[in-house]
Amino acid sequence: MREDVFFSGSYGGDDAKISDDTRLECKICWHVYDPAHGDDYWHIPPGTPFSRLPAHWTCPQCDGLKSDFLVIEER
Repeated sequence: MREDVFFSGSYGGDDAKISDDTRLECKICWHVYDPAHGDDYWHIPPGTPFSRLPAHWTCPQCDGLKSDFLVIEER
């Protein structure tokens, strides 16, 4: 499988798809990264947008890649 192919709705590393308050969900374990809460595991402070997470950041529950997170469409 090619690494540059992403599911519809995947972040895929494209910051243009998200805003600073966009929540994203891991496609493996369904963990939600919410910028309002940050990430205690990786010591990411509240208010940190997903686009500003370090390149080495992975899902705190399953180590899923940042690029594999899915954008949560707010209704």
